[in-house]
Amino acid sequence: MKINILDTTLRDGEQTPGVSLSSNEKLRIARTLDDIGINIIEAGSAITSEGEQQAIRQITNQGLDAEIASFARSLQKDIDSCIDCGVDTVNLVVPTSDIHIDYKLKSTRLQVQSEMVDNIEYAKDHGLKVELSAEDASRTDLNFLKETFKLALDAKADRLCPCDTVGVLTPEKSFDFFSQLSDLNGKLSVHCHNDYGLAVANSLQAIRAGATEVHGTINGIGERAGNASLEEIIVALNNLYEGQYSTDIKLNQLYNTSILVSRSTGVYIQPNKAIVGENVFAHESGIHADGVIKNASTYESITPELLGRHRKFVVGKHTGTKGLNNRLLELGIEVNKEQLNNIFKQVKDFGDKGKCLTDVDLQAIADNVLEKDMEQKVNLEEVTIVSGNKITPTASVRLKIDDDEILAAGIGLGPVDAAVNAVNKCINEFADVNLDEYHVDAITGGTDAFIDVIVKVSMDNQIISARGTDSDIINASIEAYLTGVNRLFENADKL
Repeated sequence: MKINILDTTLRDGEQTPGVSLSSNEKLRIARTLDDIGINIIEAGSAITSEGEQQAIRQITNQGLDAEIASFARSLQKDIDSCIDCGVDTVNLVVPTSDIHIDYKLKSTRLQVQSEMVDNIEYAKDHGLKVELSAEDASRTDLNFLKETFKLALDAKADRLCPCDTVGVLTPEKSFDFFSQLSDLNGKLSVHCHNDYGLAVANSLQAIRAGATEVHGTINGIGERAGNASLEEIIVALNNLYEGQYSTDIKLNQLYNTSILVSRSTGVYIQPNKAIVGENVFAHESGIHADGVIKNASTYESITPELLGRHRKFVVGKHTGTKGLNNRLLELGIEVNKEQLNNIFKQVKDFGDKGKCLTDVDLQAIADNVLEKDMEQKVNLEEVTIVSGNKITPTASVRLKIDDDEILAAGIGLGPVDAAVNAVNKCINEFADVNLDEYHVDAITGGTDAFIDVIVKVSMDNQIISARGTDSDIINASIEAYLTGVNRLFENADKL
């Protein structure tokens, strides 16, 4: 069965608190939605403002393949605004629950039905398709709802949408609810909100019960807890119902569409969000990563390629050596077993401190391990720093130079300067090394970021660049300096 998709990201999605899209942003999103195969785009609510009308006109003037709709209340002035914007369809929203009729409209059931019929006929007379959306239908008296829908069909409404406006359906109730409406001989749509986290499940059950169109938003954005997430519904229909349902959606473009909507709206996608979250195809656990490397289906029911995505192995304390080595190879880093174990140990150490490592972090650790694999004349055994308000920064270091241990202390303008001065005191008795340049960067964000220190050191007209990486700036600085010193000594021995 073919299921049509109505995307209301530009209308219901824009009702997310804090979201206000410019006309150009709306146009870009609309073009993308059209490109991926969305059947109906609800471009906004034409009555809202002149700016909204301008944005809708820009979209209707594009000649998109998708049907373009606008929200409208059961008021002639709302429909006139839709006509002026050149939309194909009016999504005529009519409150049907007693709580809405009594408290919001301060009207009666008969008056609501009479105005609805007049406005459907008015819209049809002006060449518009009409989707009649019964607002708060899931809390509406069922007999009254059926009667209202029959009147809408008699007035030539094209589609009927009983809305779960406050998200109170359960999957069981949704199936039963739509089953009871499926005998009306009208095309049924489903529009669910996510107040209880059931919008996708309720939408799928409505489709099982006879709905042939589903409303939703990209990333599930919308007011309160949001709307049904279209990417979740679409992929579930494709993967979980064994060919029972089809859509026109290009699945491999869903992720990029999600990213576009997130950036345009400023609504962050939670990492564990189904289908489009950054963690969906990320594996850290050693057991899981090993299984995925051997056969991806062991821990993935959706292939990343289906969605235009890529699998990644996150490096952290749960990472195993196989997953780690696989990631290193993907980064173009080949290591032997001993080097792998050294990198593995550092990854575990940082993981125990609560840090997951990015590729840049991992590259830095690997570079350090590979550099340290060369024979070193000077090795750091211990460093102690004392620094604080009104205290002269002081460092004491213990170095092992060849087979001798040397202890020295130094002061400086800061703790790094003090540490370097202490190191120099240890080595100056047999070599004159100068620190010519010092540069520091935080590789990744956050207060626990890896610190990348690059230095230039010189001795006897030789100049060497060296790098040190650590989450502690002092350790990174000493590591960089000593790496440079060891390279100077190595080069001097070759002369």
